[in-house]
Parts: sequence; structure tokens; C-alpha cells
Amino acid sequence: MKEGNTKVGSVKINPEEIPVKMLSLDPFSSWLGIEILEAEKGRVKLGMRIRKEMLNSMNKAHGGISYSLADTAFGFAANTHGKYAVSIETSINHIEALNEGDYLIAESVIEKVGNKLGFNIVEIKRGDDLVALFKGVVYRTSKDWTEE
Repeated sequence: MKEGNTKVGSVKINPEEIPVKMLSLDPFSSWLGIEILEAEKGRVKLGMRIRKEMLNSMNKAHGGISYSLADTAFGFAANTHGKYAVSIETSINHIEALNEGDYLIAESVIEKVGNKLGFNIVEIKRGDDLVALFKGVVYRTSKDWTEE
């Protein structure tokens, strides 16, 4: 029996558990080596290390690597409000080049959550240095994250 998009009697997941579930279902982010450092409703902090196979022809991290880390943080944070949320627009500013061995931390904070749209900012840092800034908009569906 269904009521909306959620089975009657199904149990919603706590906000901090949603990124864990999402990462377990995401082979690409797992391949990147992304780890969840912190998660709470409206905020997620992830970390990862740049590996040799992530470098471009200039021996720097491919821009898609930092973008992917930020996009994962963005998606995880957007979903912590309990509804499936999907990106509809994103952009990134690359500020510093990244090298093999660099450890990056991406922190995504929900700036505004509406009924259907959410706005996120993701800062990517190497130590204390800001190396990229990502901005995104998500569409929030009516489907709940549940324990199923």
C-alpha cells in the first residue's frame, strides 16, 4: 500500500545516516576514495586524497576530480533534509591547482531550502587554503529517504 511516494509504515532515515546510505550506493564516489567526515541536517563534510590516476597531462589533478568531490558533498547535504534531491544547476571556480597526494576537504552547507528548491555552497580546501568554490541548485522531490 502506498501513500504518496512512501510506503505506509516505512521508517524515515535520520539526516546524518542519509549520506552513508548514498555513499554505499555510489560506486564512482567510492572509487574516488571519498570518506564522510561529518554529516548533519543541512551540512556535510567529505574528504579524499588525490591519486596518480586522477592527474591530467600537466601532472595536476583533473578539474573533474575536485568537481566530483564537491558534487558529491552537494548531493549528500541536499538530501539530508529527508527528501530525494537532484541537481538542476551547478558551477565551480577552480582557484588553485591540485597535486598528487593532496588531501581535500569539501564542506557543503545548505544556504536556503525552499519547498522545491535548495541552494548550496561547497568550499573545497587543502589544509586552510580554499582551492575551489562550488555552487549548486537542487530540486527537492516528494520522495522520502527511508530505511528500505
